[in-house]
Amino acid sequence: MKRNRLIMRTSILAVIAIALVYTFYSNFIADRSVARAGNDAVNFALQDLEGERFELDEYRGQGVFLNFWGTYCPPCVKEMPIMEDLYEEYKEQGVEIMAVNVNEPELTVNQFVNRLNLTFPIAIDKGMRVSDAYGISPLPTTILIDEHGEIVKVHTGGMTEGQVKEFLEMIKPGT
Repeated sequence: MKRNRLIMRTSILAVIAIALVYTFYSNFIADRSVARAGNDAVNFALQDLEGERFELDEYRGQGVFLNFWGTYCPPCVKEMPIMEDLYEEYKEQGVEIMAVNVNEPELTVNQFVNRLNLTFPIAIDKGMRVSDAYGISPLPTTILIDEHGEIVKVHTGGMTEGQVKEFLEMIKPGT
């Protein structure tokens, strides 16, 4: 009887240990990103904070700097003014900056945008359909898309001013 209980307890502990290892691996180690350099960018349509609809495919012929972010993310907050400073210069050169907030309330996002005086298109990914389609994790994640709709680079983590400039240069049409 004692032997059977020992076998049962050992089996249960083994199953729990395997479940914990799998959970740890899938949440912290496994690469869940779908977006990869060389792949075509997944088309999506969102509404920006001004109520205008934007669809990724409408930007064919332009480079797209697609930034996924959150107001609670310190590196996101730090890179937004850098993106704003370069927005007009690179828009004139055929590069569009788009920022996609990941599922925060509109009031929170609007207050953030107004506080930083951001003028580039910003949308909220309500329900995280776009973020899930691209496999976005962690924030911030920036996807560089060339004029043909192909992903050139996926960058996770914050960016310096030099990196933002370098990335914008990478997706200028004709380069």
